[in-house]
Amino acid sequence: MPTRIHAPSMRASAFIRARAAMPIDIDSPYPLAPEQIAQFRRDGFIKLKDVFDADTLRHYGEEITRLTIALNTQTVPLEERSTYDKAFLQVMNLWTQGGLVKEFVFGKRLAGIATALLETKGVRLYHDQSLYKEPNGGITPAHADQYYWPLDSDRCITAWVPLQAVPQDMGPLAFFAGSQHVEFGRDLGISDESERAITQNMEAHGFPIVDAPFDLGEVSFHLGWTFHRAGPNRSQTPRSVMTVIYMDRDVRLKAPDNHMQQNDWDTWCPGAKIGEIIDTPKNPVLFEAAA
Repeated sequence: MPTRIHAPSMRASAFIRARAAMPIDIDSPYPLAPEQIAQFRRDGFIKLKDVFDADTLRHYGEEITRLTIALNTQTVPLEERSTYDKAFLQVMNLWTQGGLVKEFVFGKRLAGIATALLETKGVRLYHDQSLYKEPNGGITPAHADQYYWPLDSDRCITAWVPLQAVPQDMGPLAFFAGSQHVEFGRDLGISDESERAITQNMEAHGFPIVDAPFDLGEVSFHLGWTFHRAGPNRSQTPRSVMTVIYMDRDVRLKAPDNHMQQNDWDTWCPGAKIGEIIDTPKNPVLFEAAA
């Protein structure tokens, strides 16, 4: 007897039409409780559930992936790369390509969360960055992002947005809770040395590492000086992540401490002047809190 495919009921049809008509939403506020802001202040990071739904991640993720593949310049086989280059494929400032990715990066939900967690009057874009850890990709060594940033304040934050769930074998981002106040290791870029020295120091001082999987739609936020790392991707699926880095809208450029900060100044803040607010065409204000 041939299999019959039944038409959906009237109620199911109405539900399908309603789902299809639902707009993609990246601008409505995400409510944060005072306890969550206090937790972020204490730990230097927070993971938030259900920031985006599956449809939204799919809608923007397909274009983010397409551009990451198209613009990536890594051609060296994985087994021949350095520890840094084994960690992920990365493409920065995808928003400058316009279209859906610019729409996502300029979305007010993430920027509003960043503003609330930083407890500032608003945030600017520092830059965005896709981070794709390939199957069999290596660890992301322990480090603090602000080693690379010529900013005169700690009011800067990264939103880490997985485009799929991140189980343990895919290498979820892991944080050393409370480490944002530690100065040891701030002079180390991502390397074998940073992994060894920072991890050893964190363990010696008893900073707990939070190394849990990410559910679909879960997003983390961490301060520039919060130490973090990630394990290898042992799965057969790329760990696809989009990040957006925000800074206090009033943050000022400081004289670079290393050649990486000089490169960031030239690349992500062109035209900014030391001691002045970083107000350039590449660093637009993305959110301002209500007065």
